[in-house]
Amino acid sequence: MKSLKAQLHSLADPEEELALLEERHPGGQKNNFQSHLEGIGLFPLQPTTLEIFQINLGKMCNQVCKHCHVDAGPDRKEIMTRETMKSCLDVIQNEPFLNCVDLTGGAPEMNPDFRWFVESIRSIRPDIKIIVRCNLTIILANPKFHDLPEFFKRNTIEVVSSLPYFTAMKTDAQRGDGVFEKSIRALRLLNEVGYGIEGSELVLNLVYNPSGAFLPGSQSELEAEFKKKLKERFDIVFNSLFTITNIPISRFLEYLLRSDNFENYMEKLLSVFNPSAAAGVMCRNTISIGWDGYIYDCDFNQMLDMKVNTPNSIHLSEWDSSALSNRSIQINNHCFGCTAGAGSSCGGATA
Repeated sequence: MKSLKAQLHSLADPEEELALLEERHPGGQKNNFQSHLEGIGLFPLQPTTLEIFQINLGKMCNQVCKHCHVDAGPDRKEIMTRETMKSCLDVIQNEPFLNCVDLTGGAPEMNPDFRWFVESIRSIRPDIKIIVRCNLTIILANPKFHDLPEFFKRNTIEVVSSLPYFTAMKTDAQRGDGVFEKSIRALRLLNEVGYGIEGSELVLNLVYNPSGAFLPGSQSELEAEFKKKLKERFDIVFNSLFTITNIPISRFLEYLLRSDNFENYMEKLLSVFNPSAAAGVMCRNTISIGWDGYIYDCDFNQMLDMKVNTPNSIHLSEWDSSALSNRSIQINNHCFGCTAGAGSSCGGATA
């Protein structure tokens, strides 16, 4: 077994990260997740209908969050070009069952063509749902972003934002000093233009990730608590809270190793494997597009460089609806994060 120093050094290499997940997984099997799917008749895991088109616009971000599976930050240079965006637009226009475009990053708003891309999507598919995963603080980061709430409203964007907790201590510990105060200010600005207000069509959803090596609690109970505390303390309202399990990759995997929690966390995920959650994993109705146009089954596989299992259609330039619809989804032991307990997806609990 590698030393901790060697393991942490290897995290820069997705292949080494996958090897680590296999090497130190409970049970000693190379892909224990596969055996769990076989046991419930779900292997090979295959897609249903493509409904969600998730696009990573780049890894540049104004924050450096401890749990970030994208390893995003101000120093990242990977950014989607307008040419690649045009290829995305072709898919959005031509895939009839696609009903949601989910824009993520990094901070997607930092892509210089972000607004052009949003307006182009809205132009070709006026009724499609567009989600922007906004970290909130970007709204206050620079004067050029101050009008984002109005831009979101004008284009009927659904805003999804991470807020680790309704207190500064827990939020700042996970996302950086001062993030909570800036997030509260940004939420007020979104409320002021109508987001999260009862009767408004402007949807504002929050995301809760645990701050340590444990699973999120009940989504409905946490939502009720967040709504009560944010209203009482800050007069802030929102629509829904999504609970998302931290996936053991990238910065969170590094944290698990440094804190000597890796084996215990993986055992915890395995012990609460939920067949219902496995049947509803997001990779079955979602395609994830990397900043460089490569195609993945999900955002987590993207960070591990696990491209789709369709040799002749792994890039937008080779898009083949039939091949992608009939592929087998790439899996590994990190997938236990999406099937633990009530399940986890970019839209919260699944079971």
